[in-house]
Amino acid sequence: MVRQLKSGMGWRLGWNPDAEIFQGLVGTDSWAVELTKAELADFCRLVLQLAETMHAMQPELMEEERMGCETESDLVWLEVEGFPHAYRLRLILLTGRRTEAEWTETAVPGLLQAIQTLQVF
Repeated sequence: MVRQLKSGMGWRLGWNPDAEIFQGLVGTDSWAVELTKAELADFCRLVLQLAETMHAMQPELMEEERMGCETESDLVWLEVEGFPHAYRLRLILLTGRRTEAEWTETAVPGLLQAIQTLQVF
């Protein structure tokens, strides 16, 4: 499998199957944190679930109404907050490094697209 690094305005996402411990990477233009294979898998799965929830809630909300959703696994906690079409994303690693991270509303769409195309397994 080939190492991958995808990046865009305000986001980075990477996968290196040959790395010993930290095969994944998430970040922005100014910071990055390495993730284990399991952390990256949970991050990707849960981000897509939250995006789906935000999309599904759009018909239920008034145009100016903001909302927030959160979800977690044993490894990561994620939260989205904003409008169904424009929201920020927060990440907290729940084990080991206990890192906190955040992506802006403008970065999230590109990050979502990259997650859908990342070949992890």
